[in-house]
Amino acid sequence: MRTEGDRFPRESGGTPRESRRKDPRRDSPTRSGRSARSGPCRAPSGARPRGRCGVTGGPVLDTRALNRATLARQLLLTRADLSPRDAVAHLGGVQAQEPQEPFIGLWSRLRAFDPGALSDLLVGRRLVRTHLMRRTVHLVTAEDVLARRARHDAMLRQRTGGTYRRELAGVDPGELAAAGREVMADGEPRSMAELARAVAHRWPDVPHRALGEMLVSALIPMAQLPPRGLWRTRAGVRNLPVAAWLGRDIDPPAPEGTDPVGEAMARGYLAAFGPAATADLRAWSGLAGLPAAVAAIRDELVSFRDARGRVLWDLPDAPRPDPDTPAPVRFLPAFDNAILGYDDRTRIIDDADRRLSVDGARVVLVDGRVTATWTVERDGGGRDAPGTVTVTPLRRLSRAEREEVAEEGRTLAAFLSDGADDRVRVADGPP
Repeated sequence: MRTEGDRFPRESGGTPRESRRKDPRRDSPTRSGRSARSGPCRAPSGARPRGRCGVTGGPVLDTRALNRATLARQLLLTRADLSPRDAVAHLGGVQAQEPQEPFIGLWSRLRAFDPGALSDLLVGRRLVRTHLMRRTVHLVTAEDVLARRARHDAMLRQRTGGTYRRELAGVDPGELAAAGREVMADGEPRSMAELARAVAHRWPDVPHRALGEMLVSALIPMAQLPPRGLWRTRAGVRNLPVAAWLGRDIDPPAPEGTDPVGEAMARGYLAAFGPAATADLRAWSGLAGLPAAVAAIRDELVSFRDARGRVLWDLPDAPRPDPDTPAPVRFLPAFDNAILGYDDRTRIIDDADRRLSVDGARVVLVDGRVTATWTVERDGGGRDAPGTVTVTPLRRLSRAEREEVAEEGRTLAAFLSDGADDRVRVADGPP
């Protein structure tokens, strides 16, 4: 069964571990765990909390209120009139280890989405496929990979080195990086296997896979070049250093004791995922040290509590819709960050179904929550053959819900087939 990080064909490395549950008190960036904005029990910016007032004075947001906020931030409550590039920037990147999945994710979020426009952004070097958050392949803007990559270096090295600790024992990372850069200096794109073979004579006893993974996903910032990731295109991974692909080096690390990139990432994360705890920010990014970044900007933020008592941080003017706002059916791709971007995912998926989010299941949101999985059953003739969008509910659907799922499924089927097919089948749910 595929999981986030292990499906990418022999190129993306091991599977990141699920974040362990944290003590709710650790979610506050202040030592005492108290909200930086205690005071009257009211919701900033017109939010309507449900439940009791939090012990620090911050309003408590129940699961449904958090769900509607997430849907609004993730562009899943109403399709947005944004360009694909602006949508990717707003979301902080789109999980892309399965190359065709970003097209589905953006189709579900954008009005009049043109998959060709997304392909053009990759070819035009406005968007880049690269290892970043959680050491998985993401589609990010060129500006973001240049600005954020150095902040991810330690995490990428730690996770890759941890996976191959035994195989890479005795290998100096600096020497390996220098050898890899020397090979790539000719400007020729290479697969991970080709790069590993080119340096293997220096470390003849080390498995090629370990050398390649360390180079491609950790030591050298790499871009995965088109045609990988283009619409309706199947292509292997060809890597080129980001500096060569974009024509400039990544930004250097910030001076010690400062974290402007972490602070910018915290703001961006809250815009796209908030209200959220620092544990959620860590789960999305894979990075350490972000509670300190949140603490540095806490005067810009408002605070809430969830039902567990965790402190949730948010931008004051970010949308927090009425919890009773209707939520349309949405089809999500494998590994969508709307689900993976949280430590506590109960705002959008039941704990009993949590494994679906890391096992690569495509899911359907009904009333804002994961309620079904979906696949495309091909008629024969390979992956490009006509097919039926098949929905398997996780619970019984009402007649109205089945009709809405079927209608959105027909629209998805038409998108996937360029209008040639709109077949959908909604299976019976559990008894």
